[in-house]
Amino acid sequence: MLLHGQRVTFLEAGADSGGPVVVLLHGLASSSQTWSSVMPLLGRHAHVIAPDLLGHGHSAKPLTGDYSLGAYAAGLRDLLVTLGLDRATVAGHSFGGGVAMQFAYQFPELTERLVLVASGGLGQGVTIALRAATLPGTPFVLQALATLTPPWLARVVHRAVRAVPVLDGPDLEGLASAFTSFTDGGARGAFAQTVRGTLNWSGQRLEGTERLYLLAEVPVLLVGGSRDSVIPIEHTVAAHNLLPGSRLQIFEGAGHFPHAEQPARFAELLTHFLTDTRAAQSDLHSLRRRLQSSAGLHSPADVPVA
Repeated sequence: MLLHGQRVTFLEAGADSGGPVVVLLHGLASSSQTWSSVMPLLGRHAHVIAPDLLGHGHSAKPLTGDYSLGAYAAGLRDLLVTLGLDRATVAGHSFGGGVAMQFAYQFPELTERLVLVASGGLGQGVTIALRAATLPGTPFVLQALATLTPPWLARVVHRAVRAVPVLDGPDLEGLASAFTSFTDGGARGAFAQTVRGTLNWSGQRLEGTERLYLLAEVPVLLVGGSRDSVIPIEHTVAAHNLLPGSRLQIFEGAGHFPHAEQPARFAELLTHFLTDTRAAQSDLHSLRRRLQSSAGLHSPADVPVA
């Protein structure tokens, strides 16, 4: 479909299930295919939409696109409205978790539940490979990689895997998929622009934990892999501790893609979460109440006069 003149593609399952709407958001340099094993299982109980975010997969990759979290969240809102879907449970993996949180902050009236899978935006730490991607010249390095023949590209991936020994299974597939996507100039540009907006050499620039209190009335499920080498599992645990009432599931032995490594378990977990929790009913009044309850919020009488 076209939105704002740009192609947007998505996978869909369970449209006739009569169940709640669930949106699945992929991570950086990934695509909706990361959910391919989960969708048919989850689609038995829910209407599932998995879009390719702008600059990813088969969606448009404009060189001058807006690749900020806010723009991604607004794009998701526009997709749901166009499809005639009023509200949704939004699940995001890695960078997609950051987009999911931003969506919940910007559009609480559209958000029924939130699922964060090995999510970014919950702490500064991140793998050195992603930090290196913020250095000058990254697009040229990616372009050079894209020109490699398949045997040479395989050697580069192999050396990258040796540098991070715990990578295997879906983590390895995710790395290989990212390298392959860089053969597309638009994908390289989207990656570089998104990285610049969310990361620096020190790690993640965006700290979502300071706004977690806005999710106090939203059912939240946090999922992580105990062997995640990309984003420390401690970020997910810390977010759970900051969100009373949230649910936490750590997939023992899983890496950065727990949903792809154990799709049946993930689909069952998410299905139970949908049935065991009541969808949030947010409006302007409830949002105002949460904002006013924020620690450090000053009333006019508290504001010093110069």
